[in-house]
Amino acid sequence: MSVPHSSADNFIADLRWRGQLQQCTHEQELAKHLASGPAAARRAYAGFDPTADSLTIGNLVPIIALRRWQLAGHTPVVIMGGGTGLIGDPSGKSAERTLRTIEEVNANVASQRTIFDRVLDFSAAAKAAGNAPIVMNNHDWLGKLSFLEALRDIGKHFSVNMMIQKDSVKDRLHNRDQGISYTEFSYMILQAYDYFHLWKEHGVTLQMGGSDQFGNIVVGIDLIRRRGLGESDDSKAAAPAFGATWPLVTKADGTKFGKTETGAIWLTAKRGDSDTSTSRTSPYNFYQFWLNTADADVVKFLKTFTFFSHAEIDDLAARHEAAPGQREAHKALAKHMTAMLHGEAELEKVEQATRALFAKPSTDDDGSFVLPEDLLSSAPTTSHERAALAGAGMSLVELLALTSLAKSKSEARTHLGANAISVNGRAAALDARVTEATLLPGDIIALRRGKKSWHITKWS
Repeated sequence: MSVPHSSADNFIADLRWRGQLQQCTHEQELAKHLASGPAAARRAYAGFDPTADSLTIGNLVPIIALRRWQLAGHTPVVIMGGGTGLIGDPSGKSAERTLRTIEEVNANVASQRTIFDRVLDFSAAAKAAGNAPIVMNNHDWLGKLSFLEALRDIGKHFSVNMMIQKDSVKDRLHNRDQGISYTEFSYMILQAYDYFHLWKEHGVTLQMGGSDQFGNIVVGIDLIRRRGLGESDDSKAAAPAFGATWPLVTKADGTKFGKTETGAIWLTAKRGDSDTSTSRTSPYNFYQFWLNTADADVVKFLKTFTFFSHAEIDDLAARHEAAPGQREAHKALAKHMTAMLHGEAELEKVEQATRALFAKPSTDDDGSFVLPEDLLSSAPTTSHERAALAGAGMSLVELLALTSLAKSKSEARTHLGANAISVNGRAAALDARVTEATLLPGDIIALRRGKKSWHITKWS
C-alpha cells in the first residue's frame, strides 16, 4: 500500500480544508468528543453497497475518509452491506433495483474486501496502536431480525410522514411510472438500525457518507436518541452520536465523475476472483484516467483523493499555475492513486508503458511491427478463440466491439470511419478483417485507437 505522506492532526479541519465537509451534526460537540479520551476509542463508520464485485472511484471518497480518520488516531469501521445490499438504496435511483441473490451479494462482499486492504492500514503497528480497521457485514445482525421485531422495536420510531419527505422517496413517489416498493421504502429503516446497532454494540459515534446520505444518517441518530439515549440532555451528552457528509464529486465541465467513453473506472483490474483476464479497469487505464484530469479539476482531486500534506498540495498547485504544460500536478496525482490501489510494482509498469506510447513503433530486421514489451504487460487484454481467424477471419468491427476500444459495433464503425484504429501499427480500413496472418509472435494482435488507447488480443 502507498504510505500517506502525513497524518491529519485535526480531522474536522483537514476535511474542511480539502473541501470534504458539507454537513455535520453538532460540529462543536463532535470536536470536543474527538478531543476527549484515547483517540483510538473513537469509532466512525461508512457503509459500502455490494451491487458489484468491485467498487468505482466514486466509492474511494468514503474509503479515503476512513483512512484520514485513522491517520488522526481514531478507529475506522467498514460496513459491508451484505444485508442492506439485498434490499437496495433508492437514493439517486429513478427506478427499482433488480434484487440480487444472497449468493451474488456474498460473492461481491468477498471480492470487494481486497480494496480496503490497499487503502486502510491493517498492519501490526496499527493493531498495537489500537486503531486497526474493523470490517463487519451488516447481514450478521440484520439477518437475525424477525419481521415482527423490526416492526415493533424499530418501525414504531419512524413517522411515515417524515419518510415520504426524504428526497430518495419523494422523487420516486412523484414519478407515477416508477413509484417505490415497500422494500426500498424500508431501506432507511435498515440503515438507521445499522447505526443504532454499531453505536450500542461497538461504540461507534460517527457515521460518514456522501451528501445524498445525510437524511438517512440523521434518521439513524434520531433512532439512537429515541431507543438508546432517551430524551434527557444528560443521556445525550453521555453517549453522543454524530453524522458528517462530504459533497458528491463533480467535474468542472459538468460531466459525471468517474466515467469515460469506455465506462466506469473500477478500483480493481480483475472481475471477481478471475486470475486470467483484465476485465475491470487495468492499472494502465486507471493511471491514464488520473493523468488526463482536466486542469480545472487537478488541485481539487489532489485535495479530495490523495494523502499529500497541505503544504505539498499548495506547492503542486503553485507549480501547476506557473507552468501548466509541465503537468506536474497531474503526474503526482496519477502516480499517487495508482500506487495506492495497484502497488508500486504496477505503477512502474504503467509508467514504462506510458513512455512507450509516445515512442515511435519499432520494426525488426524484416520490417514487421514490434510491440513494446512494457505496453504488452500493461495494456488491457482479452482472450479469443484462434479458430475465429481461420479462412476469411473475423471483421475488425466485430473484434473491436469485444475490446475496451469500442462499446458496440456501431461505435467501432465510427472509429474506423475516422481512421482512428490501427492493427499492429498500421491504419485499418472500415472493411478490415483479422486472420491468422495478422498474428504477431506470441499469437497476439495489437489494436490501438488514437494515439494512446491500446488493447491486446490473445488467440489460442
